[in-house]
Amino acid sequence: MKYYHIADTERIPALGLGTWKSNKGEAGKAVAEAIDLGYRHIDCAPIYMNEKDIGTAIGGALSAKRVKREDLWVTSKLWNNAHAKRHVQTALETTLRELQVDYLDLFLIHWPVHFQPGLLFPQRPEEFLAPDAIPVMETWQAMEKLVQKGMCRFIGVCNFNLIRLIDLQQQADIKPAMNQIELHPYLQQQDMLDYCRKNNILLTAYSPLGSSDRPAPLKKENEPSLLDHPVILDIAAQNNLSAGQVLLAWGLARGTVVIPKSVHPQRLRENLEATECTLSDSDQQAINDLDMEYRFVDGGFFQTPGSPYTVADLWKRE
Repeated sequence: MKYYHIADTERIPALGLGTWKSNKGEAGKAVAEAIDLGYRHIDCAPIYMNEKDIGTAIGGALSAKRVKREDLWVTSKLWNNAHAKRHVQTALETTLRELQVDYLDLFLIHWPVHFQPGLLFPQRPEEFLAPDAIPVMETWQAMEKLVQKGMCRFIGVCNFNLIRLIDLQQQADIKPAMNQIELHPYLQQQDMLDYCRKNNILLTAYSPLGSSDRPAPLKKENEPSLLDHPVILDIAAQNNLSAGQVLLAWGLARGTVVIPKSVHPQRLRENLEATECTLSDSDQQAINDLDMEYRFVDGGFFQTPGSPYTVADLWKRE
């Protein structure tokens, strides 16, 4: 397994198992299989609605001593309905209970979007809270206290644009260790990568394979395919790799954590083997040339009629 240093003090496995879109039942089986294959990094979130299932798998592996807790990296996230400081610890306590662990290795703010407390997802405009209703630092300071209590080892964010990340970095007592964002050859975000390298922040790439299996309502018409791109297929053929392995090797070569999702044992094995794959400089450059700033997961599901959130505001650069 390949590792990166995180916050200069610890190591995080460079490849993890993503669990978004894994249904109850299959998520637990995938996690159990992944642990037995050698995965040591599991990426979770309450909104994925499968943390209890995953917790059964993690708890079973720990009790059977198939893996030690200190060798396992478990990430989860704070959902949009629990950003107020009085809700942050309760949300983490629920996640710890469901995942059957005493602490998280990494706890992330999932989106810079606020919902009314207790709502899984707003159905009416008034069920959203305004962007400035809960300052980011209120949520962050509550998370910092959880680090001090030993409930999580590191904290970070997801889906923060560069403006938000810089602002948080400048104000925080405990600096963000991670920004988990969509990253793949069609959306390379080089400015974000450069900033994070200079400021000791790691990036986790979600949807590193293009997220072609996400639900139909979340898809756009005529989406480009990463796994079927001729450049990717040609590099795969020349190196005796799968297209997925090429995409993961490219992301790993950039120094980003990658969290592909799969529930199939053979695909889990292939993805893990990508940590041993090395692309040539010319192959890496050919993939670099594919950037088109295309988002598969653009947050459009928050841009409902009457919502105070827009796709443009989520990703604005200035």
